[in-house]
Amino acid sequence: MSDYKVSIFALLLAVVGLGIFAYKLRVLGFPLQPHVETQTWTVETRVAFKAAGGPVKASLFIPGLTPGFSIMAENFVSRGFGFTTPYVSGGRQVQWAVRQAEGAQTLYYRAVVYRDPTRLQSDTTPPFPPVPKLAEPFNTAMETLVERVRTRSADPTSFTAELLQQLARPNGDQEVELLLGDAPDSVDRARTAMTILAAARIPSRLVRGVQMTARERNVDVVPWLEVHDGERWLYFDPVTGNEGLPPDFLVWWRGEDPLVQLDGGSDLDVAVSIQSTAADPIVVARRRAEAHQDRIGEFSLFSLPIESQAVYGVLLAVPIGALVVVILRNIIGVQTFGTFMPVLIALAFRETKLLWGALLFSVLVAIGLSIRFYMERLRLLLVPRLAAVLTIVVLLMVFVSLVSHELGFETGLSVGLFPMVILTMTIERMSIVWEERGPGDATKQGLGSLMVAAICYLVMGIELVEHLVFVFPELLLVTLAATLLLGRYTGYRLTELLRFREMRSGEG
Repeated sequence: MSDYKVSIFALLLAVVGLGIFAYKLRVLGFPLQPHVETQTWTVETRVAFKAAGGPVKASLFIPGLTPGFSIMAENFVSRGFGFTTPYVSGGRQVQWAVRQAEGAQTLYYRAVVYRDPTRLQSDTTPPFPPVPKLAEPFNTAMETLVERVRTRSADPTSFTAELLQQLARPNGDQEVELLLGDAPDSVDRARTAMTILAAARIPSRLVRGVQMTARERNVDVVPWLEVHDGERWLYFDPVTGNEGLPPDFLVWWRGEDPLVQLDGGSDLDVAVSIQSTAADPIVVARRRAEAHQDRIGEFSLFSLPIESQAVYGVLLAVPIGALVVVILRNIIGVQTFGTFMPVLIALAFRETKLLWGALLFSVLVAIGLSIRFYMERLRLLLVPRLAAVLTIVVLLMVFVSLVSHELGFETGLSVGLFPMVILTMTIERMSIVWEERGPGDATKQGLGSLMVAAICYLVMGIELVEHLVFVFPELLLVTLAATLLLGRYTGYRLTELLRFREMRSGEG
């Protein structure tokens, strides 16, 4: 295959890998860093009342279509009550019912919500509202105010902002003071604004929500004004006239209906509490993928059993170690025994740790090489000789383990994690190089193998690398692309440039 075809293939692999990585990072919210936490809120609503002794029905608005937030978990605690969660005109409700109840009753609704930037408001375009007909002199005041605001605005957005500004600061305006009445609260201002907006044929509605805080009991439900500008719904503060929702504002329900409606009871008491907690962002990202029925997010290693996840947590780092070997061998020019021996030895170092692993590796290879030279006198064929060396390696590992245990060095027991076949082949290759090229080259390649194994161990052990390849395994496509490109490199290695530097100086 020509160079440009390999380059195009590598480019496609990198684009696919980075594309999936960016999608999971930006859309699904998988964490880029390990040990990070995402903020969630537990919203609890307590409904207490006194049942009269007959059938009881209680309806509570609960969060549903809340832009910017999604629900991770919900609990409905209602002893003896049945419940359903239908969608009604104002949003989503839980409707409790029981055939007969008497005395004090308490119902609970609890939800865990989290920020979800992908959760956008999806609503149909409402029809133009009918012009309200008020009694005089309110109707004349309304029409006068509409004409005045219209002359100072250009579209529904600026009309609403100007209207709310005038309602917020009457400054002796007779029409505004008449329409607002005495001591208007935020709900009265929102209702008055909706009436005047309807007179201007601008659709609007009342929105209720709560401000998410770290921890608070008896949270106030805050009214907000929603205005449709012909394309989308806009939010306005009915008191200040500012456009937009405040940060971490949870839209709860819409309309004039109260939060709770009760039939068959009295002494209704409703309390909303909020508590902020930290959650694993991976759990949140998976729930977001489930909510969106996203196959990319659901098709992840986190769906495997925990034991299998631990295995793949190690295996996914192997291609990173292999890429390090490719760089050190093809670009730097470090000589090693075998291609993947350093990577497998590096995996063993994860259990033995680097210092003890390097020491045990050196001892095993040195003793095994000495015995291998002695066996040369036996003139064995290749396969029996490898089998004999393998047996010796196993006996050496057992011997090292027993001696270290007797001496109180329990770390020596981890020598059993070394790949024995790789050690056998290393000893065999080293003995051949020793005989053919001399002890210098054999020692150089042995030290090179040990150095590459140590570098692979350090790179594969970086916590960020382990996190990225496990959470975003598609990044291995980028690793594969880099390996393919490095595989076409045929230029000088860095050690060769150093080795032939005298020739280069002579040419100059």
